Amino acid sequence: MKPKISLIGLGVRDFARSLAFYRDGLGFPAHNFTEGEDFCMLRLEGTWLSLYPRDKLAEDAAVPDDGAGFAGITLAHNVPSREAVDAVFAQAVSVGARPVKPPQEVFWGGYSGYFADPDGYLWEVAHNPFTDLT
Repeated sequence: MKPKISLIGLGVRDFARSLAFYRDGLGFPAHNFTEGEDFCMLRLEGTWLSLYPRDKLAEDAAVPDDGAGFAGITLAHNVPSREAVDAVFAQAVSVGARPVKPPQEVFWGGYSGYFADPDGYLWEVAHNPFTDLT
């Protein structure tokens, strides 16, 4: 298996709200999307993010859609500076993200904060002074 994640799929409860958050609020470009559809692929650098109704995604994967607790996964967006962390965090909150952990110095020596998207998926915005992940 090639060591690469080509697409991250998010099962969303309110497709229109999530599309507005990611495409219109955060500026992620949609690819071949037609208004009225309930699936969207968003082009990112190095991978893709897809939005799809949560119940349909669970059905496709043949798992229950019970939403039981923390799924044990976070998404991360790395930026080149502490100031950029603050700016991205503020942008996300301004377009509907719920702040979870405000940006701050963290135990591993970097600077990061967490917000939740409209479906509660956790995003970490981080500056890593040791490894350029931008």
